[in-house]
Amino acid sequence: MSVDRALARGRRAAERLMVDQCRIQRAAGSTEDDDGNVTPSYTTVYEGRCKVQQQAVQSRPSDAGEASLLMVRRELHLPVAASAGVRAGDRVELTACTYDPDLMGRALVVRDEAAKSLATARRLGVEEVTS
Repeated sequence: MSVDRALARGRRAAERLMVDQCRIQRAAGSTEDDDGNVTPSYTTVYEGRCKVQQQAVQSRPSDAGEASLLMVRRELHLPVAASAGVRAGDRVELTACTYDPDLMGRALVVRDEAAKSLATARRLGVEEVTS
């Protein structure tokens, strides 16, 4: 079997497991109203199928001022061809979760970018901040 055919089969198999949906956005600027309130604006860089995996390192506590935060590491899998251009710092919203309704609506931040020659999925390190 050729590399092209094997890679295509692997990508199709990986995408069959991407049963959830997400929207990935990047900060595009902000606007300020007459009262001085700043509202950030975002542009969508990807919207479509995904899969969320829990990484082996479950979480780490973090203190931000007086707040105690739990930083939960996860891995987000996206189709390779459709998700080019996703970068660290982009915001991820899980918009549909087929088998784990607890993931629905969670907000994540891309922390680690990933690219490789023969990838069957784009696997990004993401972090969820919970309080």
